[in-house]
Amino acid sequence: MIGTFRSDRDSLDTLKAQGADLYCCDFLDEPQIGLFIRSINDRYSGLRAIIHNASDWMPDSAGPPPGEIMQRMMQVHVNAPYQLNLGLAPLLQAVSTAQSDIIHVGDYVSSRGSTKHIAYAASKAAQDNLTLSFAARLAPKVKVNSMAPALMLFNEHDDDVYREKALQKSLVHREGGLEEFQRTVDHLLESKYVTGRIHHLDGGRHLKA
Repeated sequence: MIGTFRSDRDSLDTLKAQGADLYCCDFLDEPQIGLFIRSINDRYSGLRAIIHNASDWMPDSAGPPPGEIMQRMMQVHVNAPYQLNLGLAPLLQAVSTAQSDIIHVGDYVSSRGSTKHIAYAASKAAQDNLTLSFAARLAPKVKVNSMAPALMLFNEHDDDVYREKALQKSLVHREGGLEEFQRTVDHLLESKYVTGRIHHLDGGRHLKA
C-alpha cells in the first residue's frame, strides 16, 4: 500500500510497521506533487488502484479572500487528482490485473451545493467531472468512479444537540460508519462493469424535504 500524508502523526508508525510506503506530500505545493509522481514512477512498475481521499473543508467565512479559498479548494480537490491521474496512468495501465481503478472520494454536497461552503462544494462537483472524463479517457483498462458520502462518522467533540440534528437529515437516522465506506470501496474495486459513476452514501438524505 502506498499513501501520502501532510502532517506526521503517531498512527502513521502503525501503517509503516504494516508495510505501508508513505510519502509526505502537501497537495497545496505544486513541486511536491511532481516529486511524488516521479518517485512512484521510479519505484513501481504498476498500480492496482488510486484512491483520492485528500480533502480540505474550508468554509467561505474562514477569513482568507474568497478567491484564495476557491483556489485552495480547487488545488486540493481538482488539480492534485488531475495531475496524479495523468502522471500515474501508465502504472495503472501496466498492472498485471485485468482492470485497475481510480476512486475519487467526493461529497454529498457536490450535487446540491452549500450556502456555507460554496467553494468546497464547487470543487467537489468539479472532481465528479474528473470522474467522467478519466473514465472515458482510460477505458477499458482503468475504471474510474466517485463516492459522494454525507455523514459517515461524527467527530469526538460533536455534542448531543448537533448529533441529533445531523442524524435527522437522513432517512435512516444514523451515521454511515467506516464499514459502509469500506464496502463501497470493495464493491468498486471488485466490479468488472461499473465505471464513470457517482456513488452516493447519504442514507436517503436526497429524499428529505
